[in-house]
Amino acid sequence: MATGRPRYVPQFSGNVTALDRKEVKIQGFMTPLGMGDRQTHFVLSAMPTTCSFCMPGGPESMVEIRTKTPVKYTFEPIVVTGKLAVLKDDPTGVFYRIVDAVPAN
Repeated sequence: MATGRPRYVPQFSGNVTALDRKEVKIQGFMTPLGMGDRQTHFVLSAMPTTCSFCMPGGPESMVEIRTKTPVKYTFEPIVVTGKLAVLKDDPTGVFYRIVDAVPAN
């Protein structure tokens, strides 16, 4: 008997798993995870946020970002670079994460 709440287990294509631990550049819309106008931990999503209490898509359309230095919050799309982690069984339900990201020029 399974306990706890059910969750999705992602199935990634070979093209996606090939990006694991590779340097990538990604563009998206920032959803802050903390207070303030400068963020070091946020979600980058394919679509802009339309509601303060809702995420703009499923986990397949979002990347958790942790930056080396704070990034100014904006409603405009931003571009960051960093090493991508493709997460097959993350307890938070995140499928993708970039750590030590920096804004791209």
